[in-house]
Amino acid sequence: MKEILQYLFNHYTLSKSEAKAIMIEIAQNKFNTTEVTAFISIFLMRNITLNELEGFREALLQMAVPVSLSTDNTMDIVGTGGDGKNTINISTLASFVVAGAGQKVTKHGNYGASAITGSSNVMEELGYRFKNNSDQLNEELERANICFLHAPYFHPALQSVGALRKALGLRTFFNLLGPLVNPAKPRFSMIGVYNLEIARIYQYLLQKDQREFILVHSLDGYDEISLTHETKIMTKKGEEIYSAETLGFDVISPESIQSGNTAQESAKIFRNILEGKGTEQQNSVVLANASVALYHTGQFGSYDDCLLSAQESLHSGKALKSLELLLK
Repeated sequence: MKEILQYLFNHYTLSKSEAKAIMIEIAQNKFNTTEVTAFISIFLMRNITLNELEGFREALLQMAVPVSLSTDNTMDIVGTGGDGKNTINISTLASFVVAGAGQKVTKHGNYGASAITGSSNVMEELGYRFKNNSDQLNEELERANICFLHAPYFHPALQSVGALRKALGLRTFFNLLGPLVNPAKPRFSMIGVYNLEIARIYQYLLQKDQREFILVHSLDGYDEISLTHETKIMTKKGEEIYSAETLGFDVISPESIQSGNTAQESAKIFRNILEGKGTEQQNSVVLANASVALYHTGQFGSYDDCLLSAQESLHSGKALKSLELLLK
């Protein structure tokens, strides 16, 4: 590792094969905590390159615990995290709305590293038990239209650096890998990205995939459609900027979508929203993300149709039912 660090300190970057080899060695615990911290710190001082991201991703997917599901016609709604906004768990809430609307969801998530409450924190607080057994995940998908894949249960490297990431409390390149390494390999991915430079690297990388993707970035720095500002949306077909009004909503304030200060508070807000007790602003941001996700699949009609489907899922209790069936 000493040679690798010296090489990187001299402002060189890794090739795809070098990045892949290093990630495999990190997963195998071949380096001590100080060495891994130094390695991670390099990417806090500069952006990751396309080759590095691709190599790290290949390593994680190669080492991942395999998942065999009855269908690949599923969706993941996930963000990089690390935007420092401490919002309600928008991606996870939107996942349940999408599941309630009839689209199967294979949600990939993790504990918050730079945030107070990641999707795994909330799911655990709600009473969900993590698992990596394909039969059990299939049962959840059939029963609730959604299953949850806790990233460290599937990726040895994420497990080995989990405590270190939490101790650092900073956004690292591992934030960027999570949305790219869902072991269920869903056909559709809606990925929120915290800055446009990273969104561009994602776009280059995901263009090579057979599967469909949509990247979202709120221009005031959120890794989701926040409705606090205009949102850039990128797909294989190109990119466009959408206002809140274009999506059928009013602009909202950042304060209106703040999360709790603990996992318990965040879980309470989460359940309140699904139970129909959310504020208009909370509901709006969840519905905006769910509607765009449904529209992205091309299976639910026009955007207006998708918005109606999302509203019906949330307001009729179908999204809540998906959560309750998942927790059974």
